[in-house]
Amino acid sequence: MEKDFGRRIMDIIRGRNLTRQEAKDMFEKVLHDEVNEIQQGAFLAALVAKGETPEEIAGSWEAIYELDTVKVTPSVAPLVENCGTGMDPLKTFNISTTASVVGASCGVYMAKHGARAITSSCGAVDLLEAVGVDVECGVETVKRSIERAGIGIFNGMSPEVHPQALFRILSKIHFGTTLNIAGSLANPAKPEYGVRGVYSRDLIEPVLRVMREIGYRRAIVFHGLNHDGSRGMDEISTLGETFIGELHEDGELTYYTITPEDLGLERADEDTIRPFASREEAALNFVRILSGVEDGAREDIVAANTAPILY
Repeated sequence: MEKDFGRRIMDIIRGRNLTRQEAKDMFEKVLHDEVNEIQQGAFLAALVAKGETPEEIAGSWEAIYELDTVKVTPSVAPLVENCGTGMDPLKTFNISTTASVVGASCGVYMAKHGARAITSSCGAVDLLEAVGVDVECGVETVKRSIERAGIGIFNGMSPEVHPQALFRILSKIHFGTTLNIAGSLANPAKPEYGVRGVYSRDLIEPVLRVMREIGYRRAIVFHGLNHDGSRGMDEISTLGETFIGELHEDGELTYYTITPEDLGLERADEDTIRPFASREEAALNFVRILSGVEDGAREDIVAANTAPILY
């Protein structure tokens, strides 16, 4: 098995794309820990270096969703999710998490799928835990929260949600891989509407195609840039341009670019959206924005990232 897995890695290094089934088979071996961790890391790195295809990402998602995801079906609809892949070069405060609460307050049913921080100081799960949310509860509790409160978060690093291996792998690899993309798509509630930020502009098209392939009815995928375009974020940017891909209900894919001015917003300074040093500071900022106390650049970028939820 190890030798066969190694041969597949060499094929990837030489530039051969995997079929969806081949990718699924290899990711199943990773999730079941059937090959050693050096082989697992080499496989993930080889895919990143080659550039993941939609079929490879879909195969990864299928393995995670079938083998390592506890599933639920909330009784309310339509369900919307918003999240980012993380691993982006430009770190920010918890924009998409704050936007998800604003979206829920506007009457949208939010089925959020988040994680603890890996390369930042405070992930979505860390933030919500800091304000008193039980982030280690089972998926049935999250389902009831979505039905009764309009929002719930599935902890992507909890064995209550992904009992097999996702946390084991993601907590040890500190660069963006196929698992960051596919894992974030493995939402237990399988919503049909998705808003997703990605850590690279190159991922917009393949991720959008994967979302169409796995059953999303509509989706928006984006990558925002800073003022000079040298660094990017998995958010809609109020610093510079944002590249967007959109999946329409008829299956058509369209691509376009927006600027803060297109949204009626002033361009912000990078310092105003930086992450906070502690979870406590991040939680205070979260509450200030939701209470209407925080005005200016932070409020603007949350509004910009709430817009596609309501779109």
